[in-house]
Amino acid sequence: MIQANLEVLPVSIKLVLGVGLVALLAFPFVGTPFYTEMVTRMMIMAIFAMSLDLLQGVTGLVSLGHAAYFGLAGYALAFLTPQAEAVSLWWTMPAAVLASGLAALVIGFFVVRTHGIYFIMVTMAFAQMVYFLFFDNKVLGGSDGLYINFKPSTAIMGWPTSASWFDLDNKRTLYFFTLAALLVTYAFLRRLLFSPFGRTLRGIRVNEHRMRAMGYGVFGYKLAAFTVAGALAGLAGYLWGAQTGYINPELMGFHMSAHACLMVIMGGMGNFAGAIVGAFAFEYLLHVFKDLPTVGTVNLGKHWQLWIGLFIVLLVTFAPRGILGLAEKFLKRRTEKGASHE
Repeated sequence: MIQANLEVLPVSIKLVLGVGLVALLAFPFVGTPFYTEMVTRMMIMAIFAMSLDLLQGVTGLVSLGHAAYFGLAGYALAFLTPQAEAVSLWWTMPAAVLASGLAALVIGFFVVRTHGIYFIMVTMAFAQMVYFLFFDNKVLGGSDGLYINFKPSTAIMGWPTSASWFDLDNKRTLYFFTLAALLVTYAFLRRLLFSPFGRTLRGIRVNEHRMRAMGYGVFGYKLAAFTVAGALAGLAGYLWGAQTGYINPELMGFHMSAHACLMVIMGGMGNFAGAIVGAFAFEYLLHVFKDLPTVGTVNLGKHWQLWIGLFIVLLVTFAPRGILGLAEKFLKRRTEKGASHE
């Protein structure tokens, strides 16, 4: 677990990430509306992956029920949005995030008392309970889910109007709003990582028993991390509902939680930039593998789960610190080779 983490990013990696940020800022002006929407979804999933990385990469808590808080915020937006008009972004987004955070607080009060495989199974059990609560209840939308007919309104006291430059119905506006949410989330989590609170979480990941012996309230720290992670997952779920206009119980299902775990592992755990890279890589690979051609009588695209599974196995085997760790090793070798030639 410790060796898989890359918490301090080398300067070379920071430069690469900076180039990636510039590319994201420029993309809506060169990309088609379809790909702008696709990258927006990638950024939403990156926020979701970062929220899980606070648990999995920083605190050492592997949760297979994290999607419950993602889906709850989407449902909160659906329930708060009237059928005939848009609802304000400025109070529904905090309300949805708060709802997910409170759900994580209540569930976390029970699950963080467990350890290891028991923690993993209990988080999944609670998530399945939430999933079937919505799946089997027609009042909550049932298996068909709910439609969100209008994107949240950005109007403040009647200004700006729906025709303004700041209108989430505009794909480019929603893109930049999501990018801003991504950057704020990343900055918040990086600051948290190197705060006394974050240092304590890292200590819990390394040796929980020693931290408890030193007098730290391990239960309180883990519960706080669980709650913050759930709230941030809610932010991603809210943005997902706002973009797609549709919410269903599958967003709370096991596969969504598993996808987030894979994103964190793919990018590199414990630094949050890895979660972003992993989310982009995972979503891009899904797109590539699903579009594979038919060779003979075999539809390669139909078996995309097999190809992504093989990719994950190879990555974990040869690059346990994920894509960022692999990039660090490559850039380090390039630098050393250049220095030796001199």
